[in-house]
Amino acid sequence: MNVTEILGNVLGGARLSESEAEFLFKVNTRDVWKIAEAADIVREKKVGDTVTYVRNMNIHMTNICKNRCGLCAFGRKSTDWDAFCFTDEEFREHAKDALSKNVTEVCYLAGIHPKFNLNSYVNMITTLREVIPGVHVHGCSPDEILFAAKQSGVSTKEALLKLKEAGLGSVQGTAAEILVDRVRKIICEKKLSTDEWIRIIKEASSVGFKATSTIMYGSVETEAERARHLSILRDIQDECGVFTELVPLAFLHKNTPLEKKGLVTHDAFGREDVLLVAVSRLFLDNLDNIQVPWSKIGQKMAQLCLTAGGNDVGGTMFVDSLSRNAGAGEEADYFSPEDMRLMCEDVGRVLKQRDTLYNILEG
Repeated sequence: MNVTEILGNVLGGARLSESEAEFLFKVNTRDVWKIAEAADIVREKKVGDTVTYVRNMNIHMTNICKNRCGLCAFGRKSTDWDAFCFTDEEFREHAKDALSKNVTEVCYLAGIHPKFNLNSYVNMITTLREVIPGVHVHGCSPDEILFAAKQSGVSTKEALLKLKEAGLGSVQGTAAEILVDRVRKIICEKKLSTDEWIRIIKEASSVGFKATSTIMYGSVETEAERARHLSILRDIQDECGVFTELVPLAFLHKNTPLEKKGLVTHDAFGREDVLLVAVSRLFLDNLDNIQVPWSKIGQKMAQLCLTAGGNDVGGTMFVDSLSRNAGAGEEADYFSPEDMRLMCEDVGRVLKQRDTLYNILEG
């Protein structure tokens, strides 16, 4: 295998194989920029020069979590001094704050509280829809759906239908991390298995939901396992077209159990950030949108990734406690549309606001 031959084949219309993706992930010479250039060519052909963003806000209901994964610096036991869980009134106040910020999407991100059940999620969704009329509620990972269903004694499909009836707009493709059980046993052993994640995402599609897809890279996985993860996502997308985007999530190691155990000693390198976006663009030929994760890799690296196949800068967010607890700076909380526009114009791109499902709202 060589980079020039692989890229020539892909630009000629061939589908990248899993072994070829693994090979490209391992490149550590100036050929990284050849891969980035090829990915940007594919991006331009597929979606043009528009860069999109969504005006959204994260709400972290609780940091109390049944999982407390090795990859997470956010989760707490209920007895920890800094554990919290909003009351209904506190949650409503955060929803009012989101309303004041003119968001089109509210993203529920939190620990999986061991006392939550399906009604807990239904009530949160109902509150958000009441306080912010017309808002798109994006939430409920496959792990949360599985847990809520078990807690309430219903099937995951029944749980999904209840969540849809309550007003859930789309499902989070989080809790995926790396869809290889060897890795999951190390970094998130209490989360659902690879097969369960796949099953629930397909069920979500069957009842009419769209979902994001994610990959968390830079912990203990190999390049082959990154390629396997992308292959699973591509197969799901071939089957049901459920995914709106890929959101690469660079692992931030500080203050995590993985760091404390000495299993991970640094974050992913910039080379890996660029290659993750670029190889994903080349591999996921059935997915239009590749997000650049500015809250994980910083705004300057995110700009570089826009020249390596990325076409979306995600959301304004306003708060990202998960990233900050793992070592990201305060700049991980909010990215203004004005600064997004400057960043995009600097690389010859046009920024436009979208909704959660990638409908353009301006321009």
